Amino acid sequence: MVYFLVFIHIVVCLFLIGVVLLQTGKSADLAGAFGGQGSQTAFGPRGASNLLTKLTTYSAVIFMLTSIGLTILLSRSSGDHSVLSGTKTTQTTPAKK
Repeated sequence: MVYFLVFIHIVVCLFLIGVVLLQTGKSADLAGAFGGQGSQTAFGPRGASNLLTKLTTYSAVIFMLTSIGLTILLSRSSGDHSVLSGTKTTQTTPAKK
């Protein structure tokens, strides 16, 4: 189960990278080249969502769910181990003045 979830996680990660890199920026038009936003909104003009933005949203949700699922599965399988559980601790007494 863990290997399948890791495989899905990697595939979704690569797909998400590709979809984000294919998208154009908000100010990719001619007005954006000269600093204009083309609208008076706070975050720039927002058009209707196209296929790439929907794919980005869905793949981001799947990426987050597989991340949470992997965290839960790996924490259950490894038990209660700390990062420092294998190291030896030495106690020292403070120096006297």
